[in-house]
Amino acid sequence: MEYRKLGNSGMYVSEIAFGNWITHGSQVEQDSAIKCVRTALDCGITTLDTADVYAATKAESVLGKALKGVRRESYELFTKVYWPTGSGKNDRGLSRKHIMESVHASLKRLNTDHIDLYQFHRFDYETPLEESLSAFDDLIRQGKVMYIGFSEWNAKQISAAVKIQKELGYNRFVSSQPQYSALWRVIEKEVDPICRDHGIGQIVWSPIAQGVLTGKYLPGKKAPAGSRATDKKGGAGMIDRWMRDDVLTAVQNLRPIAEGEGLTMGQLAIAWVLQNPNVSSAIIGATKPAQIKENVKASGVKLSSQTMAAIDKALGNLIERDPEKTISPNPRA
Repeated sequence: MEYRKLGNSGMYVSEIAFGNWITHGSQVEQDSAIKCVRTALDCGITTLDTADVYAATKAESVLGKALKGVRRESYELFTKVYWPTGSGKNDRGLSRKHIMESVHASLKRLNTDHIDLYQFHRFDYETPLEESLSAFDDLIRQGKVMYIGFSEWNAKQISAAVKIQKELGYNRFVSSQPQYSALWRVIEKEVDPICRDHGIGQIVWSPIAQGVLTGKYLPGKKAPAGSRATDKKGGAGMIDRWMRDDVLTAVQNLRPIAEGEGLTMGQLAIAWVLQNPNVSSAIIGATKPAQIKENVKASGVKLSSQTMAAIDKALGNLIERDPEKTISPNPRA
């Protein structure tokens, strides 16, 4: 495992992070989930990503149990706030009230006294941006949060927030958590450049496009039993956009490229996002420890410009590049 600085902060993160979205507390039984976390740690992964909303807060609880007895200084713990975690009017969004109540609930579920990176899970159109940023700044000053970031914000939202942070002397963002893969490159035109300008690193999710880039989904064939495409608890909805024969056919064109590099297709996909120097870490998920052991081998892989060009050619015009696809929906709508 290799490690990179998170943006312009002094904190290192593992090039590959372990995330528990739609797995822990939902798709995977607790014992298996704990085995996955311990395997990740054994493989050199020190960066663990979750959120209060995952599995209706159960994912944080499972992760807290999995980390029991592990030296706190040996890993970086990330979580998020924004999506509804209850039925009340204030159980969502980025108001000071919800942020403060959510962080304390997350700390309790995670069995820790601090969060290494606390992130706005989306942009809140209803709460004044200064109110949200002030609350995050207070959490850093209180020692409950070490660093702050955001997920799926567009360039205008990032610019507005950074301006407030600079003018009011607030602690600055060090991370952005966008979706990013060889198929989904919407951050490249606007979000990544502004993040580079402000020392904000990318912690990318879905580097294998919800599993499509592993090549296990074949054109004209039913999805394998037990795969994410058949998961009615949440995975199937995310992967639907890629389950088209034209996409699946193009992905199969990546197989000889991966074989030429001595990699699996999943490893090639993860290695691809890590070629971007502003990507601090790529988040992987897993339902089995073996998947983690396989995917961590993407760390440290260097792809030539010829290989990167071959990947572009294989995927062609199926690559999504539209920056307008970075959207934060209103959770109250």
